[in-house]
Amino acid sequence: MTDWMKAAEAQKENYLNDLVALMKIPSVRDDSAATDEYPLGPRPAQALKAFLEMAEQDGFKVKNIDNLVGYAEWGEGDETLAILAHLDVMPAGKGWDTDPFDPVIKDGNLYGRGASDDKGPGMAAYYALKYLKDQGVKFNKKVRFIVGTDEESNWTGMHRYFEVEPAPTLGFSPDAEFPVINGEKGQVSLLLDVPAGNGDASIQLVSFESGLRFNMVPREAVALIRTDNPQEVTNDFGHFIEENPVEGNIESTDKGLKITVIGKAAHGMEPEKGINAATYLAKFLNRYDFGGGAKSFIEFLADYLHLDTRMDGFNGAYTDPVMGELTMNAGILNFDADKGGHIDMNFRFPKGITPDKLEDTVKAIADKLQIKVTQGPSQAPHYVDPDDPIVKTLMQAYIDQTGDTDAKPEVVGGGTYGRLMKRGVAFGALMPHTPNTMHQANEYQPVNDLITSMAIYMEAINNLVTD
Repeated sequence: MTDWMKAAEAQKENYLNDLVALMKIPSVRDDSAATDEYPLGPRPAQALKAFLEMAEQDGFKVKNIDNLVGYAEWGEGDETLAILAHLDVMPAGKGWDTDPFDPVIKDGNLYGRGASDDKGPGMAAYYALKYLKDQGVKFNKKVRFIVGTDEESNWTGMHRYFEVEPAPTLGFSPDAEFPVINGEKGQVSLLLDVPAGNGDASIQLVSFESGLRFNMVPREAVALIRTDNPQEVTNDFGHFIEENPVEGNIESTDKGLKITVIGKAAHGMEPEKGINAATYLAKFLNRYDFGGGAKSFIEFLADYLHLDTRMDGFNGAYTDPVMGELTMNAGILNFDADKGGHIDMNFRFPKGITPDKLEDTVKAIADKLQIKVTQGPSQAPHYVDPDDPIVKTLMQAYIDQTGDTDAKPEVVGGGTYGRLMKRGVAFGALMPHTPNTMHQANEYQPVNDLITSMAIYMEAINNLVTD
């Protein structure tokens, strides 16, 4: 019997070298730099090129599809096993103790953007596949290791793959947590447009900016206000900071008072683990008599979004006994006195509730504040039977390598490429005992966890392609 842990440990040095090289590429989607050659901007394409060059040197057949998505292929067979990872990363944001794109290992942890989501896990799965190939394992399936370049936005690359390439028979995405994620909630964003203006109020909101992506809890929020009583606002803000779990500062500028609140970023699938700086700032501002669209914007954030990730304040809370709770993350919240405001409410919903129902629920409140609600694209909930052979095979590999005999398949709010396949699941690489730092400052993954995940992937892929 193969000692998969020993095999994975033997790959550690080369794995880390290749992983760090990929992590140094700041592969954030940048539409402002998009061209015909680089539809998502040059950096995601750079990461894709680097990966495919590495895979080709390692002996795989590779293909780059429009600088959006690519794959490394090995094996023969009527069925195709797909391993779907992504090379793009979230914007770094502020609050890092190290350079997010100059990875470092401290106290056994690898720090840097992509360490946990998804370059670290993806490369662990790739090295597992490479090891089996190099050992001469005879595959009874074709295996495609497919890498997208905008998983953190709208999946343009992976959707392109499924448009032009045959659908895989089964597969997994190493872009979540262990053990096996056999269910993923549906996703939809409701886009809210708020009227401009301040009316004739004596205190005015000039601007309000918060949020980098819809699927991140905003760490920072900045408002610019004009008031005849700056000292009163400054004193009030000092008391507010003392009484709430946020940091902040206030300064006088030639355009007015600039107020900054610092909370804590978190993944949008678990917004309760973050501290939403935008709603805290709105909660502070809501004590003053703003007017016009500014009043509607602040009131909506403070009275309905603040500390409400389950839609209780909208009378919209919902729980499915299998897939769990409905969750909501307010990820992008901006206002301009001249142009109006924009709010992105991102929902992760279980079966039993629909995007239309969510839209109706939010509109019941928004209409009263003259806020327009538009439904964005959605993804339906995804579920694979726990008795499906792919779930059982992956679960057994996890149990064999960790000894966690109590482990059971899980349902999560995150959305992975696994849901693009009827028999697709998410599989690792976050261990149950490891804090989730995806989408946060100081993102990290323990090196030992990454090597263990490689061993799990070795056994799992081996069993899937030799069954």
